[in-house]
Amino acid sequence: MRLQMHAIHFDADPKLLAFIQKKLEKLETFYDRITSGEVFLRLDKSESSKIKNKILEVKIKVPNAELFVKENATSFEEATDSAVEALKIQLKKYKAKRQGVENQTIRGVTNNGEVEEEIEIDEI
Repeated sequence: MRLQMHAIHFDADPKLLAFIQKKLEKLETFYDRITSGEVFLRLDKSESSKIKNKILEVKIKVPNAELFVKENATSFEEATDSAVEALKIQLKKYKAKRQGVENQTIRGVTNNGEVEEEIEIDEI
């Protein structure tokens, strides 16, 4: 999977970027047709909290759709774990929905209304 990472207003540690890359690549075990992804890393600068929360946004592109997750946590690693779990659920739902569409039967009908043949669709 081609993955772009953006650290907004700070420089991210290469170890952190490698960790995120490794975690997100595991998503391909659930759905192998992921084309690309984008990751946005931000620091929450709200004045009400003395501890700066980390915000991780992940956008995954699959055929005919985009999956998106936004997670807040005290560390980027924790936010990554939460985001991966949420994306697993979204990918499973998307895959089930796609398989339902792909397994439908198309019937060829002649001019007089008789069924000529049935064709099963494996992939669209």
